[in-house]
Amino acid sequence: MIVWDMSLSMSLIKLKYIIATGFGVGYIPVIPGTAGSLVALLIFIFLPLDHNIWLLICLILFCIGIWVSNTVETEKGKDPGIVVIDEYVGQWISLLFLPRTLWIFIAAFVLFRVLDIIKPFPAAKFEKIRGGTGIMMDDLIAGIYTNILIHLIMLLIY
Repeated sequence: MIVWDMSLSMSLIKLKYIIATGFGVGYIPVIPGTAGSLVALLIFIFLPLDHNIWLLICLILFCIGIWVSNTVETEKGKDPGIVVIDEYVGQWISLLFLPRTLWIFIAAFVLFRVLDIIKPFPAAKFEKIRGGTGIMMDDLIAGIYTNILIHLIMLLIY
């Protein structure tokens, strides 16, 4: 019974790492955050779901991301680079309710990466929160800002 419980516990920890690392993308040794954003963008492009479905996916993965990121941060230290589930959610938020065009995909990718790196207010404050909440929140904010900026650009162009 004890062996089974430990085995189950280890399996749960492995599952948390699989999710937190975006199915291993976070283990890419160079720029794992950018790699995570790129994979998220490709998933969004090749999985043409309704934007309401994407919003639901983002909400669910945001909550799961907090949970799994807590475990990884506890074991690996503050905001470990291998965690990219936050990039997935942030990148998808940046694309919600926008046209599915090449220029939107490129603009959302570039703007999201820039905003994720510079962390405009209040993203930098949220990043300082320990645990999964801090990990997930700064990318959520970067995704929201990216989405708003692209909507504003579209208003100016069209």
